[in-house]
Order: sequence, then structure tokens, then C-alpha cells
Amino acid sequence: LLEPFIIILTVPMALIGVIWILLFTGTTISVTSLIGMVLLAGIVVNNGIVLIDYANRLRAKGLNIYKAVIQSGTTRFRPILMTALTTVLALAPLALGLGEGSEMWAPMAISVMGGLIVATALTLFVIPCFYVVLGTHKRFSKLSRKFETDSGK
Repeated sequence: LLEPFIIILTVPMALIGVIWILLFTGTTISVTSLIGMVLLAGIVVNNGIVLIDYANRLRAKGLNIYKAVIQSGTTRFRPILMTALTTVLALAPLALGLGEGSEMWAPMAISVMGGLIVATALTLFVIPCFYVVLGTHKRFSKLSRKFETDSGK
């Protein structure tokens, strides 16, 4: 249960970015910006899953936790960054209000863009730190070793 907890920590990091961008742009919280926050939670959690899953695969191959985190961060940096950048760039015309009806959906785009930018940066640094801290904890290490041996039977 600790790894899902680590992954779910990406959502508050995204909310930091949403609050900052809404304050910076002077956009109010509305239903469409709240829809953007729900959308954002799914995208950001996916980035955390990609990072933690690859670290777990490397640990299963025998790497220690420090090397696994460093290698997963360097290997998965590009896919995570590409996912975030394509989403942010795709939402830019909507956030700028280009096109008809875009003023209604602009708060959604603004909240997703701001949250994703901040969450991506924080995910690449904070999530590995939590993974190492909780992964090196004695009780967590015992539980994960027990799970690996039980599931290997």
C-alpha cells in the first residue's frame, strides 16, 4: 500500500500548480477549472506510475534502491516530459481563447497546463525521494521482500 500512496502524492503537487496559475492569470475557480483538475489528476498519476513501475522492475532485476531510482529517473525522464509537453502545447490554443466557444473551456486548459507543468517538475524529483525514504524503511523492505518471495512461488 505504500507505493500507491507514493503515487497518489503527485495529485497535491499538481494542485500547487493549479492554484499558482489561477492566481497568476486571474482566473476564477469554476466548474470547468474543476473538470480540469480531475483531468489533471489522471495525467499526473500516470507519470508517477511510469516512474515507480520502472524502478520496481529494476529492483526486481537486482539493482539496489538508489541505482534503481536514478536509472528509472534518467530512463523515464524523456517519456514523462514528452507526455507533459504534448498535453500543454495541445491545450495552449484553448487557454489563449482562440476559436469560438473557447472562453468557456479556457479555465480548464489553464488549470491543466499550470498543474501539469509544476507536477511534472516535482514528480521527477519528489516522488523518487519518497520512494527511497519509504523503500529503505526497515518494515517496508521486509514487506516487499516477503511479497516478492510469496508471489514468486
